[in-house]
Amino acid sequence: MRSEMRGSLGRHLPRALSTEEDLFAMRRAAWRKQGVVVIRPADVQDDWTRQALVNEATRLYGRREVA
Repeated sequence: MRSEMRGSLGRHLPRALSTEEDLFAMRRAAWRKQGVVVIRPADVQDDWTRQALVNEATRLYGRREVA
C-alpha cells in the first residue's frame, strides 16, 4: 500500500480526471440541490431540442471554441 504524499505544494499537483460516472453524479447533484441544469448536447436525442439548447447557450455564453 502506497501512502499519499502530503505537503504545502500538494494542492498544485494535478488530480486524476473525473470519470463519466463522476461527472454524471455532479450534474445530478447540481440539479437536485441547486436547480442548475447541465446537459451535454450529445445526450439530447431530439434534434430540435438539442439545437434549441445550443442556441440558448450560445446566446447566454457566446460561441464555443471547438478544438
